[in-house]
Amino acid sequence: MLNLSFDNGTLLIKATEEEIVPIKEWVKYDERVKMYRGQAYHYAPILRILHGSSEYVDEAQAYKKLDISLDTDKTPRQHQAEAFTAWKQAKYRGVVVLPTGSGKSFLAQMAISHIKRNVLIVVPTIDLLNQWSVQLSEVFNCEVGMLGGGVKEIRDITVSTYDSALLMMEFIGDKFGLLIYDECHHLPGERNRMSAIMSIAPYRMGLTATPERNDDGEQVLYKLLGPLCYRQDIDQMKGDVLAPYVVERIELELDEDEQISYEENREVYKTFLRENDINFSSGDGWAKFMHMVARQHNGKEAFTAYMTQRRIARSGRAKLRTIWSLLQEHSTERIIVFTADNDTAYEIGKTFFLPVLTHHTKMLERKEMLALFRAGDYPVLVTSKVLNEGVDVPEASVGIIVSGSGSIREHVQRLGRILRKKAGDKQAILYELVSQGTSEYYVSERRREHRAYK
Repeated sequence: MLNLSFDNGTLLIKATEEEIVPIKEWVKYDERVKMYRGQAYHYAPILRILHGSSEYVDEAQAYKKLDISLDTDKTPRQHQAEAFTAWKQAKYRGVVVLPTGSGKSFLAQMAISHIKRNVLIVVPTIDLLNQWSVQLSEVFNCEVGMLGGGVKEIRDITVSTYDSALLMMEFIGDKFGLLIYDECHHLPGERNRMSAIMSIAPYRMGLTATPERNDDGEQVLYKLLGPLCYRQDIDQMKGDVLAPYVVERIELELDEDEQISYEENREVYKTFLRENDINFSSGDGWAKFMHMVARQHNGKEAFTAYMTQRRIARSGRAKLRTIWSLLQEHSTERIIVFTADNDTAYEIGKTFFLPVLTHHTKMLERKEMLALFRAGDYPVLVTSKVLNEGVDVPEASVGIIVSGSGSIREHVQRLGRILRKKAGDKQAILYELVSQGTSEYYVSERRREHRAYK
């Protein structure tokens, strides 16, 4: 009789050649153990084929049915009900795309309550690890396990960081029937995807506001979690589920001395690119640039010029003056100032005596900063990339993008930080500061290629 078991992140199948025929496309013979072996995430399709057509013993499954229910007065809004129905119709495997602030976590809670199996929720940051753990313990009245941030505790409902899930899944991939990936656009990375591959969980849900990637990652995402089953974008939900918003791009001239320095350094950098036939539109442009910087006699000069012209474009004095003007204009509102790098964030913090939150900020200090921001004691927070995704700050209504990458995802995430509704009227506004006559203008054009900005 065919026998299924879980072995170090894979499925081990003991079967005769005749018994293996129905599932042969999913397995390969492992000469080392004289048995067949398959990828753990193929557990569900293998079982569907075996069920009713073959006799088998399933020793792979270590998760169980839970006696849990949601303890909340919340009722699903229309988009949440539609998304949940779409996920069920996709056979409980699929990716749901909803904007920040639209209630993706409540959708996940609905899924957990409905499936009633051991569940692992995977999140990208420690902030989200804590946030999800608190929310789930409240609505399910139970202790929630955690993997990450120095904690290693597995319970019926467990929250893990992506890093911890990757490290642990070969040992715990049989213990969960439901996998939920928050900010699932992170999953297709070469390392991250392994956590989904090494799990047998037949029920899977991916949550994100921005599934788009520049590689083939979207297809990997749908392969591992299920198809895109429901989507609504920011512009479809503003004014109803999300706060109404406006986006204003402010184009600023560099000061005369900055413009001269920018052009001089830009020319040194561009000349180096031409001399070494480096094209950043190709996939390996940056790698080739760094390689030639290390090899060529003028490489150090070119790299210094590149960094200098970028710094000038990102943090010219006109931007600092405009930040001060906007802080005064919105002095009664909660403001988040976004930068592309830590140095600029710290410079702004030092100039205006503002709290700065970066990846260097210790966890306790980060929690305190966010609490003081929500309470209004800190009306302004300056951050590099820490607040791009996941952190719940409904009090924020003004965003100032001082600098950023050309990533559409990053731009949409930053807009999402100020769109969460709160009691009373809220009008959100996102300012984007762009240095005229610099490469930053073209970076701005690239990242605005999303329907939320049309």
